[in-house]
Amino acid sequence: MSTLAPLRLLREPWNASEGNQSNATAGAGGAWCQGLDIPNELFLVLGLVSLVENLLVVAAILKNRNLHSPTYYFICCLAVSDMLVSVSNLAETLFMLLMEHGVLVIHASIVRHMDNFIDMLICSSVVSSLSFLGVIAVDRYITIFYALRYHSIMTLQRAVVTMASVWLASTVSSTIFITYYNNTTILLCLIGFFLFMLVLMLVLYIHMFALARHHLHSISSQQKQPTVYRSSSLKGAVTLTILLGVFFICWGPFFFHLILIVTCPTNPFCTCFFSYFNLFLILIICNSVIDPLIYAFRSQELRRTLREVVL
Repeated sequence: MSTLAPLRLLREPWNASEGNQSNATAGAGGAWCQGLDIPNELFLVLGLVSLVENLLVVAAILKNRNLHSPTYYFICCLAVSDMLVSVSNLAETLFMLLMEHGVLVIHASIVRHMDNFIDMLICSSVVSSLSFLGVIAVDRYITIFYALRYHSIMTLQRAVVTMASVWLASTVSSTIFITYYNNTTILLCLIGFFLFMLVLMLVLYIHMFALARHHLHSISSQQKQPTVYRSSSLKGAVTLTILLGVFFICWGPFFFHLILIVTCPTNPFCTCFFSYFNLFLILIICNSVIDPLIYAFRSQELRRTLREVVL
């Protein structure tokens, strides 16, 4: 899929000339540097699946009053963010396909404005999606460690302020990125934001897992059921691994790509890595498909509501 500017410049760094890139790629040699030819149909299919999944999550939360709580509002916002990732991806893919086949003929200035709008939508949805993953981790942490005070800490008013702040910050930051996309400082801010979210989720979820493991050990020692303790600890470890593993696998390559743009734009091996940019976009879209399975569909109440919505 051909990415629109300025996202195109993330795939082909502005501080590496075309000649240097071609020479570096040739120097690195091999088919490895040719990247992957990902068909547009795959982008469309994944985008549609993610769109339908997240629409169902939003519909279920809006329909069931029992789900009208800060926790599910944050999950709903995550679903909306992932939905925007899907919508922007679908819009970009269809836009490019129609132009490539001559079905859509638009003046160059209009194309440029459409490019900027779609790119801003993509950047805003990516930043908000990452932000709400962090917000959900903080909300779960408060639920476990401050259970008795949760409703006084996470009031509906504070939840609304948090959600509004995330959406506002995402919109402003995406606008700044589109305006100053060729500034290294902007990329460093994006990289720092990702690392902050990664460390935040690692610390919070590992701390929650450690507490749950200690609690299970205390119960099993009193009831003398070590088998139950081992199986529950294993289940918790698997859940934690899936949670953090999916986050790192889906988002890590894209932000590592940004790190290489800043540190070694003309290095032959870095240039080879740049050729896989479309694969990194696919992984981000896959994250939008997986998020509902991790954060929403595990709720029995939400699954019941989903059955009512679908049927």
